[in-house]
Amino acid sequence: MTSSSDLRPLLQGLNKNDYNIVSLDDEIRVDQLCVDLLRHFNQHLSQQMGLRPEQSGEICHGADYFLREFIIADRRINLFEVGANRVRQFAGHWYIIRTPEPNLTELRSVLKGSAAFYNFLASQGMIQQSVAEEIETACAELDYYQQRINDFWAIDGDGFDAWRQACPLEPVPDIS
Repeated sequence: MTSSSDLRPLLQGLNKNDYNIVSLDDEIRVDQLCVDLLRHFNQHLSQQMGLRPEQSGEICHGADYFLREFIIADRRINLFEVGANRVRQFAGHWYIIRTPEPNLTELRSVLKGSAAFYNFLASQGMIQQSVAEEIETACAELDYYQQRINDFWAIDGDGFDAWRQACPLEPVPDIS
């Protein structure tokens, strides 16, 4: 069994600037770095937290979706610079418009994994504990996200603009 101290040196060697995205090549490279980081996270969940493989896999899958689909591929931002507002944009806007059948059951799983991932980063000294707590709080705003889903399905006529402005998501410039 690997101890927490065995994980920490591997993560402390990471350069957070390696997760910056300014080109398509960067996006591909950062995606692979994220996969490696998620492997460390999965190892932590199974070995230090004692979770069964299916439990750790579900949590990692949630974090993977948030990080690799939204943060890296769509927003093109450094995953170490994520705050609670990005979680709200994801869960209260992006997930809803990008998912054929947005639902709280699936979203809850993604948010659970995302909160656990950022708590893991904080435990490893990779982000501030206060940031992980803010992200965890945003991940727990399930009533708000359910209302956003309900409001989305209730849009009538020109109501999309008002729905969108209630939880805005700025456009992302193209990269080369």
